[in-house]
Amino acid sequence: MTLRIGNFSGFYGDRFDALREMLTGGEVDVLTGDYLAELTMLILARDRLKDPSSGYARTFLRQLEETLGTAQERGVRIVTNAGGLNPAGLADAVRALAGRLGLPMRVAHVEGDDLTARHPGSLAAHAYLGGFGIAECLRAGADVVVTGRVTDAALVTGPAAAHFGWKPTDHDRLAGAVVAGHVLECGAQATGGNYAFFAERDPRELRRPGFPLAEIHPDGSCVVTKHPGTGGFVDVGTVTAQLLYETGGARYAGPDVTTRLDTVRLTQDGPDRVRIEGVRGEAPPPTLKVGRNRLGGFRNEVVFVLTGLDIEAKAALVREQMSDALAASPPADVRWDLARTDRPDADTEETASALLRLVVRDPDQQKVGRVLSGAAIELALGGYPGFHVVAPPGKGSPYGVFEDVYVPQGDVGHVAVLDDGRRITVDPPQDTAVLDDVPPPAPPEPLPPGPTVRAPLGRVVGARSGDKGGNANVGVWARTDDAWRWLAHELTVERFRELIPEARELPVTRHALPNLRALNFVVEGILGEGVAAQARFDPQAKALGEWLRSRHADIPEVLL
Repeated sequence: MTLRIGNFSGFYGDRFDALREMLTGGEVDVLTGDYLAELTMLILARDRLKDPSSGYARTFLRQLEETLGTAQERGVRIVTNAGGLNPAGLADAVRALAGRLGLPMRVAHVEGDDLTARHPGSLAAHAYLGGFGIAECLRAGADVVVTGRVTDAALVTGPAAAHFGWKPTDHDRLAGAVVAGHVLECGAQATGGNYAFFAERDPRELRRPGFPLAEIHPDGSCVVTKHPGTGGFVDVGTVTAQLLYETGGARYAGPDVTTRLDTVRLTQDGPDRVRIEGVRGEAPPPTLKVGRNRLGGFRNEVVFVLTGLDIEAKAALVREQMSDALAASPPADVRWDLARTDRPDADTEETASALLRLVVRDPDQQKVGRVLSGAAIELALGGYPGFHVVAPPGKGSPYGVFEDVYVPQGDVGHVAVLDDGRRITVDPPQDTAVLDDVPPPAPPEPLPPGPTVRAPLGRVVGARSGDKGGNANVGVWARTDDAWRWLAHELTVERFRELIPEARELPVTRHALPNLRALNFVVEGILGEGVAAQARFDPQAKALGEWLRSRHADIPEVLL
């Protein structure tokens, strides 16, 4: 009764040949492809403006050209959210491809997520649907299921619910599948990719990590693994890191179930095998999240290179010389950032240089366009010594803003559209519960006093960070019980703010997950209006956790 679900895509642009690798590398029943992210929806929305028949991930079609016959031969079903803003269009394109290849494939799709018409001024507004529309398609015999905006984990909960006959009230089983789906959704991040302790492994092992799969059992428990002979590795650390990615507190809400992350238990079940069990689920919230993308305005950027001596004075001169241009028609938002990447007595020009970044934003393209870029370039012969810029500034480009709003589950028409055109309405869950925070668990006993060493946090803890709209999360975990005892007491909200100065004036919430020996910090507003607005150097907070790991603390000697 075990269901083997593998992943072949973690984002739009992931490794092209992963679908073939997963089909031919070992046993698998269902393959899932995750192509959508907040920024991807904006990109697809802009594509749709140019061509109403587009709006889906075209890469998926090209992947299928080489693999659809193999999938049919092996009886592997494919479930993907590559439909983006146009799942019906992609489903039609897959049928046409199957026809050209002479393959009798049944292709179904899920719709109802598109709420753009209800949100004037939005380029795209889409509800995050659950997995039961996918389940209806599979129960009706679909070989390929195409969706639009569903939750990433729905690509796994749907096939699991169809295979095991789960009902909407099977909260614990569904929650187990959500955890499996969350581990799989980002592909190689579960098999050693982007892993904090990568330096402990042989570089050849990480050269080309394989993609993950989950062996899901009828009770919702699973084992995360990968095909034999593929690169990378799967251990408790890689799975913990991915579990913390882009999450918040102990209650992880979704349209089908609220998953209690504080109940997850991980154990090593052999080489490249991690067992996930004990997951509890609760009724989902009565509302659905809607991701709304709109045009925020226009932005322009100039990066001045400051080399050698007097870096601060050179930066001050640039700001003074640019002040007239900025004052003549002031943009709505002006941001200067000086990155002191320079070193004294450097042996290369690049390491002797700092970067002064000017970013401007405004609803009016003229205010961030040629007037500004012209003023910057006019300094070429009358500015600081050694004047040059990383790239010539342009006329200003549009940027997007991501917002999330919530609507009642019953206000969204979740529909499974079968290969023969039949439409099956998916009812919203009858059992719902308003989301409340879980009371903080009791901390572990602190380590006894002893000598300490000033060292980077990353010597003893791992981290994984990411974005959700304008917020960022930083999950931090320990690999031993003693390290957890220290971490739980050391890394308070106040200490986090000290180590990450950008967070000092922002709301920061700490969530403790003792079963994972982990803390998860949510920093509100650090990413401004979301990744498309590019409010900071690292607009998706991908490296925020690694910055935290590089900060120094007084670490007990026994842990080093």
